Amino acid sequence: MRVLVAEDEPRIAGDVAAALKAAGFVPEIVRDGEAAWVKGDTEDYALIVLDLSLPRMDGLAVLKRWRAAGRHVPVLVLTARGAWAERVEGIDAGADDYLPKPFRMEELVARARALVRRSAGLGTAVIEVGALAVDPRQMRVSLNGVAQQLSPLEYRLVAYLALHKGRVVSTHELIEQLYGDDDARDANALEALVMRLRRKLGAEVIETRRGFGYLVPERPA
Repeated sequence: MRVLVAEDEPRIAGDVAAALKAAGFVPEIVRDGEAAWVKGDTEDYALIVLDLSLPRMDGLAVLKRWRAAGRHVPVLVLTARGAWAERVEGIDAGADDYLPKPFRMEELVARARALVRRSAGLGTAVIEVGALAVDPRQMRVSLNGVAQQLSPLEYRLVAYLALHKGRVVSTHELIEQLYGDDDARDANALEALVMRLRRKLGAEVIETRRGFGYLVPERPA
């Protein structure tokens, strides 16, 4: 799942991106408010981590523009510790959660997972679809209680489809959410990835809807 990290301090941005990548996300960094606004307004992300103290356009103005344009992506706001008025204003402007600096990366990742989960209408940490279970905390997939050995890319695909269980996810959306900017992106590679997963998890776990995309049914046969 793609995450936009809007943070102008290189060390913090790098640490946040590294923690999110280790947790199975696909992070992308921007360092000013204008770039954040354009990216968030024109591209699809599962989550945005937004520092409010950005150059060129402050994070609060960016957030207000997104919400005014109808962009409902979950936003986790980063603020300076003690800036309670800024946090209140951010939440009133449409932020979904906030984290004061300095913070533990483990907490940021946990909040990121929770926001993505809630945006998909899920309340539990483990995503269960019939015999399939996805645990984002451990980045583990099990089938009938047996842990499956998956590559990071295979895990990201099945986790994203399970998170959106019952919905047909287009090939374009999957490619956008699974691959980083430096990865090869094409429908053939995605199809090969789906085939590998079917060999490991069973052909019935992931369905193909020709011309539309893929889905994990609510209750796999």
